[in-house]
Amino acid sequence: MARSGPESAPWSGLEFVLKDYRHTKIIATLGPATQSKEMLAKLIRSGVDILRLNMAHASHQWVADAMWFVREVSEEVGRHVAVMMDVKGPEIRTGVVESPIQLECGSEIEFYVDGVEASSDVNSVSINYEGLPAEVNIGDTVLVDSGLIQLKVTGKDDFRIRFEALTPGELTSRRHINLPGIQVKLPALTKKDKEDLREGVKAGIDFVALSFVRESDDVKILRRFLDSLGSPARIIAKIEDQAGVRNMEHIVREADGIMVARGDLGIEIDYHCLPLVQSQLIKTCHAEGKPVIIATHMLESMIHSPMPTRAEVSDVSHAIREQADAVMLSGETTTGAYPLESVQVFKDIIGSIEPSVSQALNERIVLKEPKAMMLRSASVLAQELGESGIVVFSRSGFLPYILGALRPHGIPIFAFTDDESIFRQLLLPWGVEPFLIEFSENPEETIQSAMDCLRRKEWVEVGTWLVVITNALADDKIIDTLQLRKLEADQDP
Repeated sequence: MARSGPESAPWSGLEFVLKDYRHTKIIATLGPATQSKEMLAKLIRSGVDILRLNMAHASHQWVADAMWFVREVSEEVGRHVAVMMDVKGPEIRTGVVESPIQLECGSEIEFYVDGVEASSDVNSVSINYEGLPAEVNIGDTVLVDSGLIQLKVTGKDDFRIRFEALTPGELTSRRHINLPGIQVKLPALTKKDKEDLREGVKAGIDFVALSFVRESDDVKILRRFLDSLGSPARIIAKIEDQAGVRNMEHIVREADGIMVARGDLGIEIDYHCLPLVQSQLIKTCHAEGKPVIIATHMLESMIHSPMPTRAEVSDVSHAIREQADAVMLSGETTTGAYPLESVQVFKDIIGSIEPSVSQALNERIVLKEPKAMMLRSASVLAQELGESGIVVFSRSGFLPYILGALRPHGIPIFAFTDDESIFRQLLLPWGVEPFLIEFSENPEETIQSAMDCLRRKEWVEVGTWLVVITNALADDKIIDTLQLRKLEADQDP
């Protein structure tokens, strides 16, 4: 075995790699259940690759404290994780309701914009978006509180909207409003988002998840803002409404990755279409070589139960079989009673399902650059060798991301970089195991440093053949090369 202690990996062709190596990455959301230093250490040791900060319910002080804790604990346990800030984004909510409003089918209710008086002849509640009366039409359906309350627009003026309740329900304060099929003119970044991002960039976030991305320009706006802050953070576009689905191809091209945010998305589109849209988004990401994250309601029952439902197991298995780059936990690790057990369930499902996935390389991706084309050859060679791995060096992350997108099953991708930000960003793409080392001006010295690292950390057995993608000196010129190297025993006495 490669390491003392852990058993061999479930992969028949990966017996030289430690047990918890997996292609699919795990993202967990920090919250009251996991934000203590002790629980954070357990979460990182459990195998989480990326920690998510949900800014819908977070203060700036909490962000600063959480980032400090994450970095400190990572150093202590000897395992680093990336951090993703999920900005709240533009959302429409009802205002404060003094006492719950009981709605029956056929009941009338009015929404009015902040700053005007409510009508006196009907139950009324304020809304935080003054443009909504102009953007809905008579007959439109509006969903409140995750779709539990369905309302039909029956009348409106410049400041008020009158509805008929299509379903019974209880309306309380600050409920989220969804507008299926209705195009609204909300900004891509709110004032709160910008303030949160300034704090996150200062603290050193690695990824930004942008909520309710409707078009590629939304991503461009965020990128310009991050550039103005000097942040190298990569942008994950969350697809969660009909506009995002319609424009998915343009959004995928512009973003650094995609999150299939199934909570709001499952409300904004017909629920029975959600699996099809998820599959379409995964395929689009595969074609563009971009990472894709499947999120929301993955193991929802484990907020209260130590075991997942059979449907949840099947759902997660489907995401693994479709070769998503990562799966994400939300409430399971923020307020749930079984956060560590939820991570273990993810690992168990991944370990069981990944070996059954087709071994064929990703044929959808279009490789345009010669060096990128070389990566396909490297992947084929490594797979044909069997018990092998790919070693790649990168200062930008481009090559490891493309290698992950190619999906060389059963082959670990060992990515070496000398850039700390890139190192953490390499924790997202499928199958990539990143390492932070110093690069030498001599390519051969850098290769030997990487080999020493793999041998020292017992990632690979001595005698294993590795496909190495690197630069080499030839007649005083640096050329791209694909090499075959055998991991030799340490020559030090």
